[in-house]
Amino acid sequence: MKNWQFVQKAALCTFAAAALIAAASTEAKTRHRHAQAQQQKAEQQKPAEQKSDDAAAAALPAQPATPMPAANALNVPVPPQPQLAAKSWALMDYTSGQVLAGDNIDARVEPASITKVMTSYVVAAQLAAGKVKLDDEVYISENAWRGGGASTDGSTSFLKLNSKVALKDLMYGMIIQSGNDAAIALAEHVAGSEQTFAALMNQYAQQLGMTGTHYVNPTGLPSPDEYTTAHDIAILSRALIHNYPEEYKIYAIKEFEWNGITQHNRNSLLWRDSSVDGIKTGHTQDAGFCLATSAKRGDQRLIAVVMGTGSEKERADANQTVLNYGFRFFETHKLFDANKPLATPALWRGANDSAGLGLADDLLITLPRGRYADMKATMDMPSRLIAPYTKGQQVGTVRVKLDDKVLVERPLVVLDEQPEGGWWRRFVDGIVLFFKSAPTTETSAVGTAEVGNPTPVK
Repeated sequence: MKNWQFVQKAALCTFAAAALIAAASTEAKTRHRHAQAQQQKAEQQKPAEQKSDDAAAAALPAQPATPMPAANALNVPVPPQPQLAAKSWALMDYTSGQVLAGDNIDARVEPASITKVMTSYVVAAQLAAGKVKLDDEVYISENAWRGGGASTDGSTSFLKLNSKVALKDLMYGMIIQSGNDAAIALAEHVAGSEQTFAALMNQYAQQLGMTGTHYVNPTGLPSPDEYTTAHDIAILSRALIHNYPEEYKIYAIKEFEWNGITQHNRNSLLWRDSSVDGIKTGHTQDAGFCLATSAKRGDQRLIAVVMGTGSEKERADANQTVLNYGFRFFETHKLFDANKPLATPALWRGANDSAGLGLADDLLITLPRGRYADMKATMDMPSRLIAPYTKGQQVGTVRVKLDDKVLVERPLVVLDEQPEGGWWRRFVDGIVLFFKSAPTTETSAVGTAEVGNPTPVK
């Protein structure tokens, strides 16, 4: 009898458990069918989008298809990059930060007066932080006068010993005239000494990711411990243009008069090419003739850096060649907008049925002209998303490839806060996940899915 009662109780428990699991499974299926229906409804409103019905396949993004280019624009050949008589050079796309072409881009070279681009960057940062002001009266010390004044062989703004000059005028003198005395005076005013200012320069270089650069002075006067790379100069130039556009405008000014002396900007491309609006020249015996330039044609901006040519004309011609090559044979496309879902997969154990995944910033890329159709964008993401997630938390990666080469990688992030659901939601999803043998963390099962066609904007 006892055995029979035990069997009855066991059967009842098994039946109850089965009923509970069935109810949980039914509720989970209903909820996730609802999430899929929402996804399908969104996709139907954008008929050109690529469809997906599986979270592991990345629930692919809502992006409009791009009209194919005209037949005469397809398969446009891109010639090999220019061959320059220079120690190193780099061509960078301003919008994306991609290096489009170059030679020895990470080789250490002497920066010469291109150092002053970082000096101006540091001063601009201090101005933005309110540490100094444009109308500050800056004292011209004996160190600035002797180290960079008229008695030296280097570039000078002809500042008078023990005089006071407005910070704004010193910025103009350093950038346009390449005045070493102006650079030293600015460094002493901002940091107290050249040495302390150089330490500040190196801190900013580290922040910007200039891994091949080290500064010891604000002028670029020769020192065995001061070096940079063409790549790092392009990185710095891009940051200056983006972060401090008002200070960057000074680089386009062709001449500046101080103390009755008018000096011309040494960047001869300002006269030759109307699209050029910067950046800086440099020259020492060991460095050779160097030039960093930037130009904007239409909506496209490029940065060219050429280090170590044989003459002023050669550095100008080389930069012109590099810029023309970039504008002629490359084009910029906007692939995806920031904060717009690329995927809306189902969310397990969460307060919401699904989670929007996308990018924190607009994704733009520059490609050789005629190669847009050959580009492939993919994203890696978990096969199951398990709440909670915080807004902006990375759960995957978006990659853009051309010819199997990764051009750009960006974090795939959760666009909105995704808290845990109530105890019943967590319990139901836990049962379903158990029987599905689903992964319980977002790192255990990652799949790759192709992203829909992006939208080009030139």
